[in-house]
Amino acid sequence: MPRCELTGKGPVVKNLVSHSNIKTKSTASPNIQQKRVFSRSLKQMVSLKMATSTIRSMEHMGGFDVFLLNQPNEKLSKRALEIKNRIQRQLKGGAKSAKGAKS
Repeated sequence: MPRCELTGKGPVVKNLVSHSNIKTKSTASPNIQQKRVFSRSLKQMVSLKMATSTIRSMEHMGGFDVFLLNQPNEKLSKRALEIKNRIQRQLKGGAKSAKGAKS
């Protein structure tokens, strides 16, 4: 079953309840899409499986990098965690070079 690599959203089990109160189990899958997003700090496109609700949240927060850096590591997939670590290293390296250029 598909799972969002950024938020960990996956299928949920739910009950369909009829008028006579008969409960029937069913599963509801999130709307998962293979999406390429641009990382400003890495200056390249990154391809991840993400839910459409995650895409809307990402746009609301101000972009892919900001959203990914604010996500807890427990929710991220291995691929997303590697990308987050690359972004953090890039930001640390960029901050050091910016300080050297100003001085």
